[in-house]
Amino acid sequence: MSGLLALLDDVAGIAKVAAASIDDVAAQALKAGSKAAGALIDDAAVTPKYLHGFAASRELPVIWKITKGSLKNKLLFLLPIGLLLANFAPWMIPPLLMLGGAYLCFEGAEKIYHLLVPHDETHVFKEDEPGDPAHLEEKKAAGAIKTDFILSAEIMTIALAAIPDSNIWMEAATLAMVAVGITVAVYGSVALIVKADDVGLYMTQNGKFSVTRSLGRGLVRMMPRFMKLLMIVGTAAMLWVGGSIIIHGAEQMGYGWLGHHIHDYAAAVGHMVPEAWLGITEWFAKAAMDGVFGLALGFVLIPVATKVIAPLLGLFGKDTSNH
Repeated sequence: MSGLLALLDDVAGIAKVAAASIDDVAAQALKAGSKAAGALIDDAAVTPKYLHGFAASRELPVIWKITKGSLKNKLLFLLPIGLLLANFAPWMIPPLLMLGGAYLCFEGAEKIYHLLVPHDETHVFKEDEPGDPAHLEEKKAAGAIKTDFILSAEIMTIALAAIPDSNIWMEAATLAMVAVGITVAVYGSVALIVKADDVGLYMTQNGKFSVTRSLGRGLVRMMPRFMKLLMIVGTAAMLWVGGSIIIHGAEQMGYGWLGHHIHDYAAAVGHMVPEAWLGITEWFAKAAMDGVFGLALGFVLIPVATKVIAPLLGLFGKDTSNH
């Protein structure tokens, strides 16, 4: 009997330690996730543009595909890679992030280029080509998941940097909680945004009160404009995030002159307004300069991608298809 009581006491002690560990993980995940809030907003702004042109009945299935791809990106690839790099090769993180930032700059600039040159037949990255709807759906979902990979890498890196020094298992549990929580927050928000017009239509057709029907009509009229605005914000977010990643990575690698100049210029702009607006003005000035740098770099990368990288990948694809 005494042995059983001792065993139960040990089990209770283990349960208390486990509960404390869970509390620690939750607290660290909340702190780390809050540090990545800016990147989270970027991710939510970028995704809806990939749903443009789909029937309403296919919007949620596409979002679910992207959500599953995002979780796969974070949990199966980025989490173990991040832990390995952080513990064994931290020097590799900045250049890898800069490579991802360059991709974001290219994709954001490519969207703007496509608007400026809509009839360029040599453009190999067009997404709105006619064809099988299922193939187009898969293509756009795959594009969204690729972009999510870069933004998720930034989110996971920021979260990892915010975790206090601990063992690798605590870091893994915290990052997993951050990954799931942020993915649910981002794509839950995206689902609400893209289905808001359907809610408005339902209110218009089935509302019992005139106020309800009026709100529904207003929602239906507002959402197309809101979606266009969100597409613009998403493209701007790509350029801003991509540019800031590269500038920050260059600073970490000892090439901080551009980052220092941008910081100084942003501070000068901030001091042009009343002190109450200094912080937000300085932030917007820095974000705008990061975005302009990202746009310029993206335009430089377009011919590199279309004239060099794409043909090389095409040759590789032909070789693999022959075998």
